[in-house]
Amino acid sequence: MNASKQGFSMQSTSVPTLADRRLTWAALALAVLSCLPVLVARYPQMSDYPAHLARYAVMLDGGRSADLARYYSFQWAWTGNLGVDILIRPFAAIFGLEGGGRVITGLIPVLTGAGLVAVDYALRRRVTLSSLLSMPFVWSPMMLIGLLNYALGQAGALWAFALWVEMDRRKTGTLTRALWFVPIGLLVWLGHISAWGVLGVLVLGYELAMRRHWIALLAPWPLLGPVVVMKLLPGTTSAFSYGAYWWIYKQAIWLKAMRDVYHGLDYTSLILVLFIFIVALLIRRVDARLGLAAGLLLVLTIAVPRHISGGDYADYRLITTGLMVCMLAVDWRLPAHMQKGALALAAGFELLRLMVTTVNWHQDSSRMEEMLVALDHIPQGARVASAVLVEREHWPLNHFEHIGAYAVVRRHALTNANFAVPHVHMLQMKQGGPNFDDPSQRLLLTHKQPVDLANFAPAHEADYLWYVGAREPDSLPAGAVVIWRGRESLVARLVRWNAAPPETAGN
Repeated sequence: MNASKQGFSMQSTSVPTLADRRLTWAALALAVLSCLPVLVARYPQMSDYPAHLARYAVMLDGGRSADLARYYSFQWAWTGNLGVDILIRPFAAIFGLEGGGRVITGLIPVLTGAGLVAVDYALRRRVTLSSLLSMPFVWSPMMLIGLLNYALGQAGALWAFALWVEMDRRKTGTLTRALWFVPIGLLVWLGHISAWGVLGVLVLGYELAMRRHWIALLAPWPLLGPVVVMKLLPGTTSAFSYGAYWWIYKQAIWLKAMRDVYHGLDYTSLILVLFIFIVALLIRRVDARLGLAAGLLLVLTIAVPRHISGGDYADYRLITTGLMVCMLAVDWRLPAHMQKGALALAAGFELLRLMVTTVNWHQDSSRMEEMLVALDHIPQGARVASAVLVEREHWPLNHFEHIGAYAVVRRHALTNANFAVPHVHMLQMKQGGPNFDDPSQRLLLTHKQPVDLANFAPAHEADYLWYVGAREPDSLPAGAVVIWRGRESLVARLVRWNAAPPETAGN
């Protein structure tokens, strides 16, 4: 089948011009600048980030803390979701746990942005406007939520794909390429199983476009090593689920494909991205070597379930990655007199979104710093029921959903803000019971609903209540005594359930 007749192009490479060099420097500068949110925020403002830090803290402690050992167990398992869990040990040894987590978080967007540039260059032997068009997806909702292992794995998948293309251009032998990509496939899978899937789709789309023969379906075989691992090692597979009302959920995640701070900007950005890709298809300026993979990824967003191997948003991840690949596939070489203007618009679009994220992170990091003063009023080894108000009407992601997990990092406390689902997560809780894990800390309410904590279930298993929210609670558990109030936060001692010693209460 002729790809060009399907709205795709297979443009030949050419010698880079002055305009190409400008684009190269602009793209590389944007890739480096993408770490700005982390540079200005002492506390990375990702919803899930504190819960990841808590897991790393228990893992690195190794049972040395009596409090952590009393409350938590940690069972290491070789699974396709270990990217930052592996890296944090050397980084924490150099920078400390919180510093190491912050450094890794800052490196991921830079590696992703540079990976986009690497793929662009590998395919076209020059950096094009598509690098800039794809750059806004470096800070996708997946990164903003804090799905760090996936984000790191995605960066690895981009670099691996660029290497695949480069080896193909140099006519590297099949055996030599396999010797490289069997371990590379395993490394990307270790980062995250979904990122490994993305790498497979990228390679498959490229090979189909280049070979235009069914034999191309067999080309990605060196990437299949993880399939053997998942069959041989226990704990590497799990059930999947589409969740309730999946058809409504699928619409919602598409509408939130570029969700960040401002609904108007994010929704307009999504419309603009889709418009650019559709126009490029109509005028046959979509590179088939990426376009086929982009189309397949977008189809998979509907077919793939929400939950795979215990992870959430398996399909949502593919939307943000699919749209990123769509923009990278646009191969639109403009006339010389239009190139400066196009460069300015594309770079301006990315800088606008990056600045919005950066300012928001700076502001919310300052707010979080004030909220964390609460930990000065919580003793070491306490049992803490975290309650965080999340209002349904708010478009921006709530950065404080897992703030309670900082009590694990700094107070070695038992909290209900951790990812500790049995048979899914490596971190497990020894105390607290079934009402004491994520998302029990989240109070998902409309602005008209009262913040009623009188019957807040986790409080029955705790010594302290740590509430965070823009509104004061309308009620507290019986016997609760407020011992500290701050802006958007309070700590209450739970007198009613504090009779039993921490090590036995709740067992």
